[in-house]
Amino acid sequence: MQEMYKTTAPARGHAGFMQENATTTIDAPTSTTVRFDTKVVVVLSDDLLPWQELNVTAFLMSAIATSAPGLTGEPYQDRDGNGYLPMLRQPVLVLTAGQELLAAARERALAREIPLALYTRDLFSTGHDDANRAAVAAVAAQDLDLVGIALRGPKNVVDRIVKGARMHP
Repeated sequence: MQEMYKTTAPARGHAGFMQENATTTIDAPTSTTVRFDTKVVVVLSDDLLPWQELNVTAFLMSAIATSAPGLTGEPYQDRDGNGYLPMLRQPVLVLTAGQELLAAARERALAREIPLALYTRDLFSTGHDDANRAAVAAVAAQDLDLVGIALRGPKNVVDRIVKGARMHP
């Protein structure tokens, strides 16, 4: 399956600028747009503090990066030969939404069988992975106090799941 995406380098400092032309396959990247047929999206609650936004995004993206083989690219290396860890191969959109939209997006993803990661408000007070899972397991799905979700799937499906969310400022 050829991966495609439509994000280009931001124009004149405008984060999130989208462009629909100039297609190049992932196997032959150039300075033009590389397109993927999947989309990675993080949706954050619109009531988080800046440190919480960063924390939630980092944890959610760790779930996405480990969710399937081949999502990360090759390791980086500078001219001096120092090695660096690989990163995700495709762009990540970060959106914000209110509680109702977050809950609805979670439900739509589950209904469409799109795997997703979640972060609940309770996780700010835990200190390790076992405690995180226990905090989520203790709450019924409809009662989860979501502060963020992340998903990766076919672009058109992901767009429908997160419809109504807006670009993070």
